[in-house]
Amino acid sequence: MIPLLLLILISSLHQHESVAESSHISKIHHANTKEQNGVHDSQHEKILSVTGDGIIQSPDFPNTYPRNTVIVWRLVAVTESSKIQLTFDPRFGLEDAEDGICKYDYVEVEEPVGGVVLGRWCGSEMVPGPQVSKGNQILIRFASDEYFPSDPGFCIHYSLLQQRQSEPEAPAVMPAWMQSVDVLSEAVAGFSTMEEVMKYLEPERWQVDMEDLYKPTWQVVGKSFFHQKKSRGVVDLNLLREEVRLYSCTPRNFSVSLREELKRTDAIFWPSCLLVKRCGGNCACCSHNCYDCQCSPTKVAKKYHEVLMLKHRAGGRGLQKTLTDVHLEHHEECSCVCKNDSD
Repeated sequence: MIPLLLLILISSLHQHESVAESSHISKIHHANTKEQNGVHDSQHEKILSVTGDGIIQSPDFPNTYPRNTVIVWRLVAVTESSKIQLTFDPRFGLEDAEDGICKYDYVEVEEPVGGVVLGRWCGSEMVPGPQVSKGNQILIRFASDEYFPSDPGFCIHYSLLQQRQSEPEAPAVMPAWMQSVDVLSEAVAGFSTMEEVMKYLEPERWQVDMEDLYKPTWQVVGKSFFHQKKSRGVVDLNLLREEVRLYSCTPRNFSVSLREELKRTDAIFWPSCLLVKRCGGNCACCSHNCYDCQCSPTKVAKKYHEVLMLKHRAGGRGLQKTLTDVHLEHHEECSCVCKNDSD
């Protein structure tokens, strides 16, 4: 009799523990559900291809949005080089925050790459500011729980920002004062005006340098040489014969490199070449008895020419720029001279 009562008591205790354990599990499951703010609906993602302007809004905007809702919009720009800009409508209102944190109803903007949240907003005191995606995609997430839905919800205007194609970077140009004399000389020789030269040398202060060059100084400045054209008389046979003698071997315009002419390899001149008068022509009618007749100068003069001279500063950076006079040899008179006679 006693053993039978004992078995009934033990069976009753096991049933009680089983009910208690089941109740405990139910409470744990319920707590996990509450941690999700009472949102029971599954999350829905809507993918929108952005080709222009459009809007995204909470359900039933501008009226009260529904409870227990989660919606995710993934906006994708049509080109990878484009960005997406979001602008919130001034009519904005969701359930208020708790302790400054949007725990229950909120709208959130997220970067898909890396999952960086750009912002989460709720309440109605402040309208969120504009947001711009870093890439060509952006996520917008709306969530509401089972309590206290509000109105009007939210409305977001989105638009496409076309990114300008990045221009190829110009190759880095070494500052003029760091270039070698030969390289700088070649670069300067390619410019057509004094202004272009000064801009190349000092892009930031070339106008100041121009003014400094032309400031009055006590330096004696020579004059440039100008050649006046000769006038001719009436053409006749005698004059034609005389012209052969006069103009077969005559002073003519020749261009000379100043660095070579002056043997100045340490300096750079602009203009790099000048015109000078040098003997030129042929001496076909020199003499029947001369086998090697040459056009040679019989009168030589030194002429001054004002030019821009550039030199690297000794022991320092930068270029020294000065207007200077260079003297060049000009042939004023020429004659056909037999080489045997000149030896």
